[in-house]
Amino acid sequence: MGGVRLSIDHKVASVYRRQRNPIINKLMLAGRSRFGPVLFHRHEGIRAIIKTLRAGVPLYYLPDQDLGKRDSIFVPFFGVPAATVTALSRLARVAGAKVVPLVTKQTRRGYVAQFYPAWENFPSENVEADTRRMNEFVEARCLELPDQYFWAHRRFKTRPPGELKLYPRK
Repeated sequence: MGGVRLSIDHKVASVYRRQRNPIINKLMLAGRSRFGPVLFHRHEGIRAIIKTLRAGVPLYYLPDQDLGKRDSIFVPFFGVPAATVTALSRLARVAGAKVVPLVTKQTRRGYVAQFYPAWENFPSENVEADTRRMNEFVEARCLELPDQYFWAHRRFKTRPPGELKLYPRK
């Protein structure tokens, strides 16, 4: 909802994931695009995203997704190794973009978006440290608003080599 909320007032880009069910996919795209954001499918690659960032369009990016081993490293999330994409650090570096965190809170009157100060010294020279910093920020927001986080998301489905799976097979 943060991307939708932000796109009401600003031109913004966002990344989406196609849903397996075509009807659900159509409904989700319609809902996310009703205020005119620039939408990128996550399999389209990052060239268009970088071009958009360099043109000054902010990117609404949810970093806490387990997208598998590709482009991920294992860094702690609440003390558990989690496959975490390194894209935030890499995109900020390549596009020369500032990272300005945004947290969206659902209230009785709607959604409220809260911006945090732009991160200083980000990205650093260490992608793993940057990715760990990102996870620590998300953890802190989860502790502040535990009822607002999507805990049903299978954040730990990809495991480090040799570790047991944490979720039952579907």
